[in-house]
Amino acid sequence: MSTYVLFNMASGNGRGKEKADELKVFLRGKKAVYKDITKIKDWSSFFADLSFREDEVIICGGDGTLNHFINDTEGLKYNIPLYYYPTGSGNDFWNDIGKKPGDNPIRIEQYLKDLPFVEVNGMKMRFLNGIGYGIDGYCCEVGDQQRAAGNKNINYAGIAIKGLLFHYKPTNAEIEVDGQHYSYKKVWLAPSMNGRYYGGGMIATPDQDRLSKNRLLSLLIFHGSGKIPTLAIFPSIFKGKHVDHKKNVEVKTGHRIKVTFDRPVALQIDGETVLNVKTYTAYKE
Repeated sequence: MSTYVLFNMASGNGRGKEKADELKVFLRGKKAVYKDITKIKDWSSFFADLSFREDEVIICGGDGTLNHFINDTEGLKYNIPLYYYPTGSGNDFWNDIGKKPGDNPIRIEQYLKDLPFVEVNGMKMRFLNGIGYGIDGYCCEVGDQQRAAGNKNINYAGIAIKGLLFHYKPTNAEIEVDGQHYSYKKVWLAPSMNGRYYGGGMIATPDQDRLSKNRLLSLLIFHGSGKIPTLAIFPSIFKGKHVDHKKNVEVKTGHRIKVTFDRPVALQIDGETVLNVKTYTAYKE
C-alpha cells in the first residue's frame, strides 16, 4: 500500500513542502510517495495508475489548492480514498469543518460532492468555500501584489483596515436571489458562501452549512455605513458577530445569487483573485 502525498510548494507562504513533511508523524509504517501537485497535468492517468485496494491520496495545501483540485478533476470518476491535510495560510475549509491545527488528515470525499458553481468574466468553475466580492477581493488583489514584490508575510487584516480607511471605495449593488431583486448603497462586502469561513478566519455566514440537504448558498451584504462605523463593526466578523448589526449587515439564502456592482472591482474564489469584475453569479444545480 502506498500513500501519495500531493503537496503544493507555494502554499503556506512558500512552506508547503516543509509543512507536508509534518505528515510523517501520521504515516509511520506506511510507504509515502511525495509529489508536487502542480506538476500533475493528467489526473485521469494519475488515478488510473493507483490501486483502489492498496493506495490512498493525501492533498496538502490550502483552500486555493483544493479549489484547483476540484476544478482540474471536474467530471472525473475516482475511487481512491482521498484525504486532506492543511498546509495553507488561511485554511478556511479546515476551520469550517471544525478541525484544528495538528489534527489528523481526514477523508474529504463527502465535502467535494455537488459543489456550487460561479460564473464570472466568461469563466465557469466550482468553488469550495466562498466567492469574495468587495473589499475582500481588494485584499486578495493587494496581497497578490505584495507577494509578487517578495513579501512572504501578507497581513490581510492590515490590508483590510488600510483599505477601509484610505483606499477602497464602497459600491452600489443590484442583487438577485432566486428571482427576488434588491438594491443597496455603499456595499463593502457581498460574498456568496458555501461554508461559513473565508478570508483566513472571517466567519462571514455563521449559519451556513456546506452539507445541508436544502443545498442553499448564503449571501452576506455589508452595506450602508461610512468608513469609521464600518471599521468599528468589521472586527466582529472574525467571531461571526457582525450579523448582530442588523442595520448594516444582512444575510440572504438561495440557490442562485447574482451580484452586480456599479464599477469593476477584484473578486476572489477560494482565495484566488479575479480582476475587473462587475458581476458574478453563484448557484447550486
